[in-house]
Parts: sequence; C-alpha cells; structure tokens
Amino acid sequence: MNSEAQKFDVLIAGGSFVGLTLAIALARSARGALKVGVVDRTPLEAARNQANDGRASALSAASTHLFDSLGVWRHVKHSTQPITGIDITDSPMQSLVRPTLLHFDGDLVEGEPAAHMLENHVLRAALISRAGDTGGLTFLAPETVLDFTSHAHGVSARLEHGGDIEAALLVAADGRKSALRKRAGIKTIGWNYPQAGIVATLGLEKSHRGRATQHFLPAGPFAILPLPENRVSLVWTETRARASEIVALPDAEFLAEAKKRIGARFGALSLEGPRAVFPLDLHLARAFVADRVAIVGDAAHGVHPLAGQGLNIGLRDVAALAEVIVEAVRLGLDPGSAPVLQRYERWRRFDSAFSGLSMDALNRLFSNDNAPLRAIRSLGLGLVDRAPALKRFFVREAAGLTGTVPKLLKGEAI
Repeated sequence: MNSEAQKFDVLIAGGSFVGLTLAIALARSARGALKVGVVDRTPLEAARNQANDGRASALSAASTHLFDSLGVWRHVKHSTQPITGIDITDSPMQSLVRPTLLHFDGDLVEGEPAAHMLENHVLRAALISRAGDTGGLTFLAPETVLDFTSHAHGVSARLEHGGDIEAALLVAADGRKSALRKRAGIKTIGWNYPQAGIVATLGLEKSHRGRATQHFLPAGPFAILPLPENRVSLVWTETRARASEIVALPDAEFLAEAKKRIGARFGALSLEGPRAVFPLDLHLARAFVADRVAIVGDAAHGVHPLAGQGLNIGLRDVAALAEVIVEAVRLGLDPGSAPVLQRYERWRRFDSAFSGLSMDALNRLFSNDNAPLRAIRSLGLGLVDRAPALKRFFVREAAGLTGTVPKLLKGEAI
C-alpha cells in the first residue's frame, strides 16, 4: 500500500447517470461518514454542456422516488411528462387499421403515474448541479482508472494522470464495455441483435394527451413516448442496415418514414431535435461483485430498450448498493468486505437477469411477421387486457415497486 496515495471509502469509476447518482446517494445518506471519489473522462461542467443527443428516459415511479429522496426531482419535475396511459398494438406496417390490443388507461400506482418521460440532457444537468453542492464528494477528471489491485484492506487503483488511489471499495460504473469489469475477471453472457435503435424527437400537430404507444412491427418495436410541449420521443427498432439508411435520409423523407409507422392520428410531424442510431445488444454479468469490486448499471447489464427499463434497472442497482454500504458503515463494518458485497449481489443479480431475458423474449416473440404467431400474440394480449389484476401487477412491475424494494426507491431515507 502506498502511504502517499489519496484515500477514499468508495471510489466510483464512471460519472454518468448511474455513477453520479450513486455518488450523491452515498454522500447524502451517509451524512459525512463516507469519503467518495468519482473518476470520469469528462469534467462536470464539460459534461453539463454536452450536446443533446436526442435520447429521453421513461423514469419509473421508483426512480422518481429515488431522485426525490436525493433532492434532484424538484429541479426536473417541471420538465417531465407524466405517462397517462399506454396503448399496445401488433400489426404489419401496411395495415390501415391498428387496433389497440392491450391498453392501460390512466393506471396509477398508489396515486401517482407509473412513469414520467424526461430528456436525458435535462437529467444530466440536474445531477451535475446536485453533485456540485453535495459535500463529501471529490471529482477526478479528466481521468481514467487504468488498473487496480485488490488487497486485504482495500483496492489500489492506478489512474492515467493522477498516480495511485486507495479505497475500501471500487465501483465500476464505466458502461457496457466496462474495462474494470473485465479487469476484475467478471464474465458476461449475451449477444448482439441484428437490430439497431433509432432515436428522434418529433413535434405533433395534434395532442398526444400524455399517452405512450408501443407498435410491435415486423422489424421490431416502435415506441412513441410523450414529452412536454406536445413532442414525442421515438425509440424505433429496425434492422441495422435499414436503420442507418433511415437516419441518413433528408428531413422530409425521414418524417415520411416515421409517419408510415405512426399513422395520421397526430396530424403533421416536425423534427424537434437530433436523430441518432445505436446498435442493440444484450449482456448480463455472471457476477455483480469481485474482491473489493462492485459493478452497477450498464457495466452489469444491458437490455433491449423496448420497455424503456435500462436506466431504471441501473438505478435499482444504485439504491441497493447505497443501502448495503451505508448500513454497513453505520454498524462499523468494512464497506468493501465480502459479506457486504454479497448482500448487494443477492439483491440485484436475479432481478437484472430476469428483466434482461424478459425483454429479449418479448423482442424475439414480436419482431417477426408470422401470421399464426401474430394471431396467438393478439389473443394473449387480449386476454391480459381483460384481466385487471394481471394488468395492475404489470403496472407495478414496470413502476419498480414489486419484490424487495430498497428504501430510496420507496422515497425513504436510508
């Protein structure tokens, strides 16, 4: 151990949504009892000024509770759009009529919407502001953790520019291709989809009334998600080659392709922001912890975006890991010890795998144009639509309020 090295209780590698939220949760919940460091390639102010990439997130009720507990929600609530209902259809693109096979009309969870839509650049700015006025946080940027070594009392991390850092626990929040996950020897299972996701923001002539729509089309799910100011966020799945072609079209032709899938019910469409295309894959870590290391967010799992659960699953990691760390510290325990980390892994690994594989199964079931299979799907959706108790369960599951829910996701202090 290098006695000259800077020392932290928790060192978080990755300062995007999940890493930054975890840092704020630990510092605020521990009330000064934890020294937390965040390492990222991009300084906070530069991250705040990053261009809007067109992406938005459907934040579950549980995620909004977490942000409310951390003092973030009040800064973004005015920029959110509550989702007042969801319509699900399953039909070929050329169908003149797309009947709604399953709908959730005004379903609320304990008196609140099951989800709110929020543009990612707004959430990023709010998290950065909250992190900036949170004591006990140290930001090391631009910086990268190149390597680390675990030992009996903690982790020695080697930074690209700043030398050595000592910590009781290293948290890898460094994304889907996490270098630290690989360095920790944690393997993943998964596969690439022959699909890509297109994201774009459109303005509508007619009101969306806060309703979201999920069209299951042969190429993949096509989601229309409501935003404030009568705009919508498209999350549009196509084959990889076709997705690249569509994104490269001139504006008028891009809007024409979108209208083929949306139909005429919203009237004229307009582009209200950038559009982009992203490859899609599934990956699930075989373990969520190693010796003095925990992984969270996209480093631990990447899922198909058809249900908009990617960020929500990562925030569940945050709430669970923050709770086990803070409770351990209050009991005088080592936050990076094996029993503490094993509790986090037991809490999160099965839920994450179940969510990822469920999204994969739905994508495979619905991303085809097989007529007999479509008939079976339509029957199944219709049966669910006629089962109020089952619909309520699905709403609570999507809201993140089933199972053993961490305190922050219930809006409670740790």
